[in-house]
Amino acid sequence: MPSDRLMRIHSAEFQAMAARVRRATELTSRLNVLPFEDEAGKAGLFEQILGRPLPAGVTIYPPFYTDHGLRLDFAERVFINQNCTFLDYAGIRLGERVMVGPKATFITAGHPVDPGERREWLTGAPIDVAENVWIGAGATILPGVSIGRDSVVAAGAVVAEDVPPASLVTGAKATVNRQW
Repeated sequence: MPSDRLMRIHSAEFQAMAARVRRATELTSRLNVLPFEDEAGKAGLFEQILGRPLPAGVTIYPPFYTDHGLRLDFAERVFINQNCTFLDYAGIRLGERVMVGPKATFITAGHPVDPGERREWLTGAPIDVAENVWIGAGATILPGVSIGRDSVVAAGAVVAEDVPPASLVTGAKATVNRQW
């Protein structure tokens, strides 16, 4: 896994992040029980979650989940369908006109593979999605991935490597890569 960010779990930095996770969870819990037509209530909560107002034309259908919120960067005219999760510890950017299907998951954080280090460190790398990309339902985008302009990620795909512009990616086959 790329480790653009590396944080010791028993550190002051981790404790500050954990406090933000608790706050973001509280805010998204409130967001996800609002009546659908309460546009002002949703806008106010999104402003607290993101630390700024949603850009023009951004549509997000609850339920919506994020563990941090302040490291989400949505360009104009982004559409996010129901039940999507954004674990944005290392940052997630969605370019203009990106469409995200229901139950898509974006994960920027993880732990080292080595069993002795798993509970000691948090790793992470940002996700960057270029303009006019379509992420299908149930797709999972992993840390450090960039997805090129005009690409399509098929429903259920697991994206662990960069996607070139104007490409279709599919598949979710797990394979043994190494053993210890």
